[in-house]
Amino acid sequence: MNLLLFTDADRLDANKVAVHDRRLLHLREVHRASVGDTVRVGEVNGLMGEAEVLAIDDKAAVLAVALDQPPPPKLPLCLVLALPRPKMLRRILRSVAEFGVAELHLINSYRVEKSYWQSPVLDNACVRDYLLQGLEQSRDTRLPVLHRHSRFKPFVEDSLPAMLVGKHALLAHPGEHPPCPRGINSETVLVIGPEGGFIPYEVQQLQDAGCHTVSLGSRILRVENAIGSALGRLF
Repeated sequence: MNLLLFTDADRLDANKVAVHDRRLLHLREVHRASVGDTVRVGEVNGLMGEAEVLAIDDKAAVLAVALDQPPPPKLPLCLVLALPRPKMLRRILRSVAEFGVAELHLINSYRVEKSYWQSPVLDNACVRDYLLQGLEQSRDTRLPVLHRHSRFKPFVEDSLPAMLVGKHALLAHPGEHPPCPRGINSETVLVIGPEGGFIPYEVQQLQDAGCHTVSLGSRILRVENAIGSALGRLF
C-alpha cells in the first residue's frame, strides 16, 4: 500500500480521519507506524497529501491529514473488455486502476461463460475493493468508471458507435492485422476479447461499429498480458 485511501465516512472532522479494517493492519504490520509518524494519504476521488499518526492501537488509527496535491492524470482511454473468468478479473481490476484507465466496459461474448456474470467478484463492493487496491499501489485516488453489458449485440449496435466518435477505435485481435500503433497518447477506445479472441461474427460487428483491427504480435497473450502490452504501446 503506497497510498492510504480514505473516504468521507472515515472523517472525524475536517482534518482528522480514523481508519480500521485492512488499512489499520497495514499501518501496524507493514509500516509499523507509531504516534508521530507520517504516511502518504489520499481521499477517494479527491486530493492526496500526508497524514500524521495521532493515535494507533489494535482498534483504530487516528490521522491528521493535509491534502494539497492532485492525483496523477488518467490515461485518455476507454477499455472495452470481454468479461474474463473471475480469478483473472480480480487481477485485471487491480491492473486497470494501477495503469490509470479512466473507463472500463465489461461486455459479453460467445466465449464468455454465463456463470461469469453471476460471480461475486462483480458485486459492487468487491469491484470497488479491487480497484482501490490498484489505486493504493499506484498512488492515485480516482476510481475508474465501470460499466457492465451482459448482451453483446445491443452494446455493439446501440452504445459503441457513439463511444467511438472523435477517438481512435482499436480492436486488438489475434491474426494477420496491422500492428498496434505506438505512442498515440490521445483519446482511444481499445477493445480486447476473451481467451481465444472474439468469434468472426463478433469481429465483424465490432468492425462495422468503427473499430480498426490491430495485432499485438505473433504470440497469443493472456488477456491481462494483452492489456499491459497494448497500453505500453499506446501510451
